[in-house]
Amino acid sequence: MAGTKAGGLKAAATNKAKYGREFYAQIGAKGGKLGHTGGFAANPSLAKIAGAKGGRVSRRGPVKAAKKAA
Repeated sequence: MAGTKAGGLKAAATNKAKYGREFYAQIGAKGGKLGHTGGFAANPSLAKIAGAKGGRVSRRGPVKAAKKAA
């Protein structure tokens, strides 16, 4: 029953029985502690450089000339 609500509840019950009642609390605590280790939030100067690069390099192709109406 993978992918169904009943399957998820069964998996949660199995994990709690196998690893203890605080299984999901422990996972959540780890995620909260390790969540600020990288990325632009940790290094604002890197974000500034990346933003400048994105501003210089356009992702669009060259502008096409508009056809004149005859």
